[in-house]
Amino acid sequence: MNVQNVFDKIDALSQQYTHIWEEVCNLESPTEDKARVDAVGAYFLKMAEKQGWEIEVEEYEAAGNAICITMNPNAKAAPVSISGHIDTVHPVGLFGEPPVTMDEEKIYGPGVKDCKGGVVAGFLAMDALAQCGFTDRPVQMIIQTDEETNSRQSQGKTVEFMCRKAKNAVAFLNTEGGRGQTAVLIRKGILRYRFIISGVSTHASRCPEGASAIAEAAHKILELEKMKDMDSLTCNVGVIQGGTVSNTVPERCEFLIDIRFADQEDYARAEEIVQKVAETVYIPGCSCQIQRLSVRPAMPLCDKNVALLARMNEIYKENGLPQLTMRAEPSGSDAAYTTLAGIPTVDNVGVEGGRIHSPEEFAYLRSLAEAAKRYAAVIMCI
Repeated sequence: MNVQNVFDKIDALSQQYTHIWEEVCNLESPTEDKARVDAVGAYFLKMAEKQGWEIEVEEYEAAGNAICITMNPNAKAAPVSISGHIDTVHPVGLFGEPPVTMDEEKIYGPGVKDCKGGVVAGFLAMDALAQCGFTDRPVQMIIQTDEETNSRQSQGKTVEFMCRKAKNAVAFLNTEGGRGQTAVLIRKGILRYRFIISGVSTHASRCPEGASAIAEAAHKILELEKMKDMDSLTCNVGVIQGGTVSNTVPERCEFLIDIRFADQEDYARAEEIVQKVAETVYIPGCSCQIQRLSVRPAMPLCDKNVALLARMNEIYKENGLPQLTMRAEPSGSDAAYTTLAGIPTVDNVGVEGGRIHSPEEFAYLRSLAEAAKRYAAVIMCI
């Protein structure tokens, strides 16, 4: 089959899929809102049903339902898996009404880059391949639903589903947003904890008689943030809550921390620091409890992923597409799980844009077809 014919079909379908991109991003879907996440999943399921593709849905009580859609399920060649998440980080209404806007160059809104745009590009590639008669191998679209919270809502079940469905894939293309002509093969892991501090409350005028939980928390935060001075560990205090009124020494507060680590050695070191800081009493009369909220492993550089990117670049060169340079990312990704499962994985090959996790998130309209062509070329030629 001629790859250029598929590229031409992608171009012909791109306007239709830009409209789909707008529609699915107008369906706001914060991770914690299962009904809204499932509404986006239902949108894609309806598209798959019209195509006659095989559908598998794994249902969860608290998380959006994970989905695997397979084109050519009975083909004998090894499958290619495309994956992305449809949950977003912002509360409903933050982007206005409607949430999505466009100009001649860009689309703006929740999830346009991270990561609904990549999922839409995957569907565009699959649709173009189907219309051109491609039947040589299975193509999977695996839709994740609680990526933004490290799969906390599903207690890791969405990740297990993803790795189980993709276990035989010759390539796993994660559709996190792209940046220029690059792909990600290295990512940091994420460790998140809640610190709960207890003290002794009293009137502000009798400060020495009390044991301020806020003061104890401040000492602990300063110690935890020393990780920023280490080579490959960082700690960010994301949320602090505590106290009631200004003339009272508070008896309780809590804060959340986000630690980024490069490998298992760093992970063990971070855990040791957290335990030590939690056990150390800086203000007599205070105490501390900690809760580990979630952990996402790091994505280390590995031979399988390097070889996959090298093969992808050969395919791109042969078919007139830009080659991708390897880069590292300090943030986490579900691609870490497929890498550790031994599945050849390349990350961040979705649509291009910027300002993710902000009310100014955007993506370039041209990048939808560009991403779809990258997927289609790998599917056909690997």
